[in-house]
Amino acid sequence: MGSEENDVKLRILQAAKKLFAQQGFNATTVRQICEEAGANVSLVSYYFGGKDKVFEALFKEYFSQDILNGDELSRIDAVSGLKLMIREITAYWRREPEMISLLQQEIVLQSPRMDYIQQLTLPIWTLLRDWLKLGRDQGVFRFRSLDHTFISVLGSILFHNKTFFFNQLLDNSEENPDLLLEDLTQFIFQAIGYEE
Repeated sequence: MGSEENDVKLRILQAAKKLFAQQGFNATTVRQICEEAGANVSLVSYYFGGKDKVFEALFKEYFSQDILNGDELSRIDAVSGLKLMIREITAYWRREPEMISLLQQEIVLQSPRMDYIQQLTLPIWTLLRDWLKLGRDQGVFRFRSLDHTFISVLGSILFHNKTFFFNQLLDNSEENPDLLLEDLTQFIFQAIGYEE
């Protein structure tokens, strides 16, 4: 595959990522994607096989499963594992805000593409749940319901960047990403009853 072909494919993916995040998958047309990418409409079918396959290609290209790499994960303690999960997911949504927005939309809409997304994300969410369970079993975390705690922690990590609806109520004076990560970690660990 030539560099020009790679360039066109990448431009199509970047355009789709932007438009899907802004407008949603269903409201975005192939024509809009190609106009944004500066590419011929027929190239979506040629390179990807249609809009649904562009969606899948986006997740293959931009969805990071690096958090799952490495044999040491099975030996990591619950506290370190949870901190790792918070740090990695927060870093991912800083790096790929459009992908997080797209993921959030698909979850909320319970779209027909959920099966595909679940295949990719379920191992990560399972790891998060396992670390919460391990911490509770070891008495390091103190909470009643694993299910409720898992959903609350996941929501705090995955959905806390959707604040535009509440912008008129927010101070927004503190935009430091490191402080955000610190606050988020502290909030979650206090919520699950962790005491150092």
